[in-house]
Amino acid sequence: MQMNDMILVSVDDHVCEPPEMWDQHLTGSWKERAPRLVHKSDGSDVWVFEGQQIPNVGLNAVAGRPPDEYGMEPTALEQLRAGCYDLGARLGDMNANGVLGSLCFPSVPGFTGELFAKQEDRELARVMAQAYNDWHIDEWCGGAPGRFIPLAIPLLWDPKITAEEIRRVAKKGCFAITFPDNPKGLGYPSLHDEYWEPIWQAASDTGTVLCIHIGSGTGMNLQDPRAAVEIMITGTPITLFGCATELVYSQFLRRYPDLRIALSEGGIGWVPYFLERADYVHEHHHRWTLNDLGGKKPSDIFREHIITCFIDYEVGVRNRDLIGIDNITWECDYPHSDSTWPNSPEVLWKSLEGLPDADIDKITYQNTMKHFRYEPFDHIPKAEANVGALRAKATEVDVSQRSVQGGKAPSDYASGYCTIGDIMQQMATAFAVPFDNQGEGD
Repeated sequence: MQMNDMILVSVDDHVCEPPEMWDQHLTGSWKERAPRLVHKSDGSDVWVFEGQQIPNVGLNAVAGRPPDEYGMEPTALEQLRAGCYDLGARLGDMNANGVLGSLCFPSVPGFTGELFAKQEDRELARVMAQAYNDWHIDEWCGGAPGRFIPLAIPLLWDPKITAEEIRRVAKKGCFAITFPDNPKGLGYPSLHDEYWEPIWQAASDTGTVLCIHIGSGTGMNLQDPRAAVEIMITGTPITLFGCATELVYSQFLRRYPDLRIALSEGGIGWVPYFLERADYVHEHHHRWTLNDLGGKKPSDIFREHIITCFIDYEVGVRNRDLIGIDNITWECDYPHSDSTWPNSPEVLWKSLEGLPDADIDKITYQNTMKHFRYEPFDHIPKAEANVGALRAKATEVDVSQRSVQGGKAPSDYASGYCTIGDIMQQMATAFAVPFDNQGEGD
């Protein structure tokens, strides 16, 4: 196999929602209460919902910007690459990157719909969450059949309603829903509580994958404000280590053998050690803990239930047999700062070159098709789905870096380098400029 022969499907990308997203899915007073995009006098855009401001965070949408302009400063849509929020432009960016398919996590509602879940008006919360899901499935994914894997958000304040939503969206062809790595971090019972049983049951019945994204409940790894921001960025993926531990020792996975859970943006390099450690602990302690895993080792349970993904980690690829080749998937992370766009094929090929073709195919698209019930070739001929064929359609797409006003050079930092405190200060500017009720900045 050559690099251009690969078929790439990403299980972790992101969408910056367009301002008109609610138009076709809400009516009357509900439409009036929907989140709206406000352009403020400082040049930034924020979403406003029930008096709360939600900024377009810089690092979440830096595709196409020079790396020395990365930062957390709130931005306006016009400062972002159009592929962040416009479907047609996104398809062009996917083609230019040789990517056939994409699963996109939300931005405005939060990974697990926590923006809506925080509302005291539960009917408002339900209507908005379901409208979001309908927009995502019908317009974002439905506007380009075969190019996206639909992903719904849950209604965590009521597992029974979430179970109904899982079944509702499954009928629309959506077999993935987000879920927090640490529900207690959002004020809900732990993963081990019976509270979640309706969700486990509905997901198992419909073949729906629970997608647990880093930072979805545990949050980011914030340290001393004086510490380098790389501490936070480096440590965040491995926060899913703790979640994986709770999963493999849980009782509910034994009750639901068909349940599948994806550790989104968690990487794979740590997985071999995790599995070895978990098996070691089980072997040494199960006789007194009496935690019955049904005669299985934690590593068996992990490989039966857990889907992993990576951007580009050679150590994980080398240890693919220890992880479980059938559960490894690939991600692009467009348009976040960790993304390899627009050079994903070149970057990934350095890790995959020399592997058996069968292993490459499993990692780049076959495992994803299997786990997420994704059938792109029902819409796109397989011969037109590889890196070379898609890039041939994107010769007019400009992938060059473009500077935008608002970038922050290293020399601007008081310490000479960016600290966690600098990032927190940048985020604080999102709320420093007021807005009026008509949607115009003061």
